[in-house]
Amino acid sequence: MVTIKDIAKLANVSHTTVSRALNNSPLIKEDTKKKIIDLANQLNYSPNYNAKSLVLQKSHTIGLFFTSIEKGTSPSFFSDTVRGVNRVISGEYNLFVRGIDDYKDFSSITNHRFDGVILMSQSDEDHIFIYHILNQKIPLVVLNREMNETLIHNILSDDRIGAYEAVTYLINEGHRDIAIIEGIEGFKSTKERKEGYIQAMIDGQISIKNEYICKGKYDMASGYEAMESLLSLEKPPSAVFCSNDDMAIGAMNAAFAHRLSIPVDISVVGFDDIGFSQYTNPRLTTVKRPIEKISMQGAEKLLLLMERPDLPVERILVETELKIRDSAQKLIY
Repeated sequence: MVTIKDIAKLANVSHTTVSRALNNSPLIKEDTKKKIIDLANQLNYSPNYNAKSLVLQKSHTIGLFFTSIEKGTSPSFFSDTVRGVNRVISGEYNLFVRGIDDYKDFSSITNHRFDGVILMSQSDEDHIFIYHILNQKIPLVVLNREMNETLIHNILSDDRIGAYEAVTYLINEGHRDIAIIEGIEGFKSTKERKEGYIQAMIDGQISIKNEYICKGKYDMASGYEAMESLLSLEKPPSAVFCSNDDMAIGAMNAAFAHRLSIPVDISVVGFDDIGFSQYTNPRLTTVKRPIEKISMQGAEKLLLLMERPDLPVERILVETELKIRDSAQKLIY
């Protein structure tokens, strides 16, 4: 039976290099990796994962955890995250996906079960889970939420800047009565996007009205209900910034139910740039938050960290982008 040492001898490299190349390690140059993989295929090399697991004490499992899958995680957010991670990890690893809130305690999450963990964090309450992972000495990368801890690799988008740019765009289009539909209370993204909204209003020297601040739950139903509430005001807003696209779509449908035209009667801007946003009628102006890209970078970072536990800790900010489409327009006085 062909072994890694046989391939290493023929390729004139170390068996460690062969092992890393076959495991799709980012530490190996692409041309070297291709040479080794081609050679392994020619020799019909087949890895024995059970033997490897016993020798290396590896589970060949990567955990992808969300704060919650049931609450506040839209289908598009979930699928973009899983797709991004899955594009990077090799066939050697099984991907285990779960919500933190599914657990009563974390005793079953050990370094024997997981070679690495990616956390798509949405709440400060994730800290207990994070400390458990660190105590278990499981390589960890946290996505989506800024971590102040110096031990944690952190990749996220700048939601505050994204929201700021969206609201500033509305202000530049002549809007002064601008409402916000917030996300789930306690979620970091909710706080960051609201702060971006507030800062844009302050910088634009526009007063913030309490009645224009509505709570939502990151789903279409709450966006619909919040817009209903805003439209019932004596003076409804001329524009609404929604903290995600699902709520923006719900808000648009509430406006349609009132026989209003978007953007003629009211402008709507979302956040995330989910797949549906460019197929709504009108097409939704929104902030693109590249969740799939963030997830891919997170998976790449985790694979490196699993190879090199002493890797210098990094905090990486991925830029958002305002996608101007058709759901907001200049206000003519």
